[in-house]
Amino acid sequence: MQPAPDLSAARILPDHFDPDPRLQQLLDRLTGYYPRGIDPGLERTLRLLKDLGNPHLKLPPVLHVAGTNGKGSVLAYLRAMFEAAGLVCHVMTSPHLVRFNERLVVSGVEISTSDILALFEEVETLNAGQETTAFELITAAGFLAFSRSPADVTLVEVGMGGRFDATNVIPHPLMSIITVISKDHTKFLGHDLKQIAFEKGGIIKEKTPCVVGPQIHADVFKVFEDIARDKNSLLLRHGSEWSFDVLSERIILHTLSNLYDLPHPNLVGFHQFGNAATAAMAMLELNGRLTKGVMMPSIEQGLCSARWPARLQKISKGPLTELLPDDCELWIDGGHNDSCGRALSDQARIWANHDGKDLHLILGMLTTKDPCEFFEPLCSLSSSVHTVTIPNQALSFSADDLKVTLGGKFDIDISSATSLKDAVCACLNIQSDSSKRILITGSLYLMGSILEQHQ
Repeated sequence: MQPAPDLSAARILPDHFDPDPRLQQLLDRLTGYYPRGIDPGLERTLRLLKDLGNPHLKLPPVLHVAGTNGKGSVLAYLRAMFEAAGLVCHVMTSPHLVRFNERLVVSGVEISTSDILALFEEVETLNAGQETTAFELITAAGFLAFSRSPADVTLVEVGMGGRFDATNVIPHPLMSIITVISKDHTKFLGHDLKQIAFEKGGIIKEKTPCVVGPQIHADVFKVFEDIARDKNSLLLRHGSEWSFDVLSERIILHTLSNLYDLPHPNLVGFHQFGNAATAAMAMLELNGRLTKGVMMPSIEQGLCSARWPARLQKISKGPLTELLPDDCELWIDGGHNDSCGRALSDQARIWANHDGKDLHLILGMLTTKDPCEFFEPLCSLSSSVHTVTIPNQALSFSADDLKVTLGGKFDIDISSATSLKDAVCACLNIQSDSSKRILITGSLYLMGSILEQHQ
């Protein structure tokens, strides 16, 4: 594995994101425990969990979700399905958008700041200053909180990779789920898709079923098949054990033994059909393994009610929307890799065929991502492109540097803006015979700064 870069300069949460300064002080302190922000491995997490009394061994049944894209959406559908059936969920996700509290849902309720402070005081005391990354501390603290509160099921999203991710300490999850694999975190996971799939497939456990969602690159299935064979695990692969068709108003889910008629999901984007079908397939397989099953009405209700902010989300109130004429729409999406770019380009074509609005792109990216791979599928579909610097984020491309990076590869006019407001105004000032749709995309840190003022 390649050496991890020093990310200690990156704040977990910008100052303005939470009104309680004690929470930011805690998060700043956590980043100082280890010289590198990311250093994959399980030894430190297992040591800390042992010191805490092994709370990860005392959880309600765990569903573990990995993948490059779509894992958060699949988890959101699953949570909505469980809750529609009256079941209570613990939920661990990352990163957060506006408040750190979003990362931990305990017994169906987002953890409070006071509970976070008390929880981490206990964890830090037991850790006694030993070298531990911030994510490892957060993961251990989350498992400790979950172990102390009742719930029917625990939903855990992998932070990065899978095999050496801090969340991969659950020895016997109820199910593993793997969503689409593409290039991301290449400094840690490599550039070869089979190697990336191998890392993601590390969440497949002995004699544990694993649902694999639709894949862009079919050769990753072989990687999962080899792992599942070694682990004697049931593998439920899209395109083999299950599939789906998208109709005008319904999804038809095919299994080896049945057909299921499902509604279109609540989340926007053609890629969400695959995420929704993956979640539904997982739930159907789980029904024989849970004490209380989740029946079809709850599966349908969950698909129609799931929420996952900043993933093709339309913004309808807030200061940026006040700038817009009535016929202009504002959307945000936290996409930052090649498969996200393709998903957005698919949606751009759907929009163009539906109403013909011009698409104006505003882009902010971290220097740890490849903006060209992300932007390439969108290049020919954008009427204008404006770059911005992500507020309060040390690892952000500057607007000018991002403009130069993209402009050096793509033959398209790109402008840099000093702020999101200026970028939106620049889009609006472009003369056009068509109405406009503005899409702000790139880093989730940028989406979080928008949602802070637009909820």
